[in-house]
Amino acid sequence: MPDDTDLTPQDPATQELDPQPQGHDPLIQLALTELQERRDALQQEIEALTQRKQQLETEMAASFAGQSDAIARRVKGFQDYLGGALQGLAQSVETLDLVVQPVVVQPSPLDAQAAADAADQGANAGAAPALADTFRPDEELIRANLKGFLEQPDFYADPWKLRRSLDAADTAVLEDWFFNQGGRGAQPSRGSRPRNVLLAAALIAVIGELYGDQFQTLVLAGQPERLGDWRRGLQDALGLSREDFGPNSGIVLFERGDALVERADRLEERGEVPLILIDASEQVVDIPVLQFPLWLAFAAGPGETDTIDDLL
Repeated sequence: MPDDTDLTPQDPATQELDPQPQGHDPLIQLALTELQERRDALQQEIEALTQRKQQLETEMAASFAGQSDAIARRVKGFQDYLGGALQGLAQSVETLDLVVQPVVVQPSPLDAQAAADAADQGANAGAAPALADTFRPDEELIRANLKGFLEQPDFYADPWKLRRSLDAADTAVLEDWFFNQGGRGAQPSRGSRPRNVLLAAALIAVIGELYGDQFQTLVLAGQPERLGDWRRGLQDALGLSREDFGPNSGIVLFERGDALVERADRLEERGEVPLILIDASEQVVDIPVLQFPLWLAFAAGPGETDTIDDLL
């Protein structure tokens, strides 16, 4: 019979642990080891990047300081050079002998051609001036236009064509200007600015037939109000718009003679012809204005200059 002591149950506390849970300890230890190695590698990378950052900051600071110093030296050198150059220029100017060159007024090409024609033809003192023959080749066309101005006005004519009519006295003034004065001279005022502007509009229409787009009308009147009268009168008589008045348009208005002369010179340099119209209120006209080939000055009658603005 077996011994009773063999049948006594053992104390659970004294029993051996299940070996199955202890089988995971090597895996956990391996994972912890790998994590530790990755942590050490990341720490090394962070330290390397920190050192690289500090190195770059040091290099950038040194490079900027060097470039700034170089730029400052260049600017200082340019300032020294510029100061010396200006000082030398001032000394050179002080040693120059400045001479005022006299203004030479060149004769008009039409005058030169007229003088040559007179010499070739051997015109004597009693003959008509050669200047008056300037428009003789176009006499038929000019007279046809003047005759047409005596007819009923064409209020719907194309722009730059006369939309009003003239009387015989007006056409007589234009005939004298074309064929006796050769396109340059003074004519008696028609009594008021609107009448003078109408006559000038007829002249512009005829010159347009002769020269096409190769001419520009320059109007001289000493006050803005007078120029306004000219603009409105020409706009109405020739069917123009505001765009036709300006430096690059067909008609330019001037208060000063010197500005008109500059514009006329530029036109002749481009091979174009300036047509100069002078208001009757202009008591004195600069001599350079009269050197150009085509100009018409309205000469006010006795007492007219005092009342011409009141007649409008």
